[in-house]
Amino acid sequence: MKKNNSVLIIVSVTAMLLLVAALIISVLKLKTAKTENTQLIEQIGYEKERLEEDKRQLEGDYMSLSQELQGFSVKIDNDSILKKLDEEQKRVQLLIEELRTTKATNLRRISDLKNELTSVRKVLHYYVAQVDSLNQANTRLHSENKEVTKKYNEAAQTVESLTEEKEQLTEKVTRAAQLEARNIIVERQTGSGKKTNKINKTALLKFSFTIGKNITSQVGEKTIYIRIETPEGAVLFKKPTDTFLYENKDIVYSARKNFEYSGEETLQTLYWTVEEALWKGAYRVDIFIDGHLVGSQGFELNK
Repeated sequence: MKKNNSVLIIVSVTAMLLLVAALIISVLKLKTAKTENTQLIEQIGYEKERLEEDKRQLEGDYMSLSQELQGFSVKIDNDSILKKLDEEQKRVQLLIEELRTTKATNLRRISDLKNELTSVRKVLHYYVAQVDSLNQANTRLHSENKEVTKKYNEAAQTVESLTEEKEQLTEKVTRAAQLEARNIIVERQTGSGKKTNKINKTALLKFSFTIGKNITSQVGEKTIYIRIETPEGAVLFKKPTDTFLYENKDIVYSARKNFEYSGEETLQTLYWTVEEALWKGAYRVDIFIDGHLVGSQGFELNK
């Protein structure tokens, strides 16, 4: 009987010890689990905070990109590129709004938005390179245009200078080729060809002069025109249709004569038949050849 009681006691004690041990193990496991759970919560909080920080950083990157697009648009004047940049700017604004409403824990969409950001940056860099290339081309063209303009102006100045020289040379040649009437003598004659000093007996006015030698003037048939101007400033003429061209105008002449010019000195004579009353005073005769005034001489009728 005592032996059975001893066995029973031993079994009870053993069971109790096992229960205590199991309890201790459970407490230890619970404590360990609690510690691990605390660490897990801390890790989740850290991860969440990191994701929030990544999201804020991504938002900042998008805002920075938006400002870059806006600032870059102000600096260019290419309509085609401006249109593309405006489209990218609108795209960035839409992505910013989406990012603000996307949870930081939505890793897949956050990753997609990061890729979108990279894509837009590549587009911006592409247009920056294009604008730089266009600016360089414009600078080069501007420089070439300045050089071409400079050469054009130099050529224009040269042409103008040559034109002036040509005009001056032409004028010198024209003057050199112009004939000259000198030794002009005015003689009054009666109807029978005798000299007279009396106005009332003057029937003819004889004009004699020498045309000088000129090897530069064109030879051949030429026409002499004379204009007799009265003291009142009127020109004596027979018919109003008796005109010739002088300084781009048709003017009347008193008398004319054709002659053959060989380049050598020659004596010429023209007559004016008096059919009107002559008044006392100072008269003048002008002589024209080849459209040029080649000589003038004043004379008095006082008797």
